Amino acid sequence: MGAAELRSTLTVIRALYWTIATAGGLGLSPVAPGTMGTLGGVFLYLLLSRSSFPLYFFTLFVVILAGIWSAERVGRETGKKDSQKIVIDEVAGLLVTLLAASGSLFSVILGFLFFRLFDIWKPFPIRWSEGYFPGGLGVMIDDLMAGGYACLGLWIFERWVL
Repeated sequence: MGAAELRSTLTVIRALYWTIATAGGLGLSPVAPGTMGTLGGVFLYLLLSRSSFPLYFFTLFVVILAGIWSAERVGRETGKKDSQKIVIDEVAGLLVTLLAASGSLFSVILGFLFFRLFDIWKPFPIRWSEGYFPGGLGVMIDDLMAGGYACLGLWIFERWVL
């Protein structure tokens, strides 16, 4: 492989990890990039909502792995471990939250609100985990945990309140 081919390949790889980390550019929004990333998660959920659970779970697994990889690289490039531009963690966290969704529009909106609440509030051990784990894993883990808390909240609300 020549130098030009290598540069071309590296450019494609860089574009790939930026596209993944920013959830297709949603993280580049000048206003509320985390919320925009979460809305991207809603879109992905709606695409997957009628699919089988194994496909949903496999997609979530791929999003998590791709998120760790891309967040690590974008973090290194920007010099910020958890740049506001990185929103793939919001997509993954929302997909975790909506594991408990009944599928109704109300359930999706409630899941969105629960996730944003826990993602911003970061109750123990969410805030701690963000700093404990290095690189891309540290970027992803707090949102996955917030998604777990929100999933539990959504499940309780839908089963016992509604």
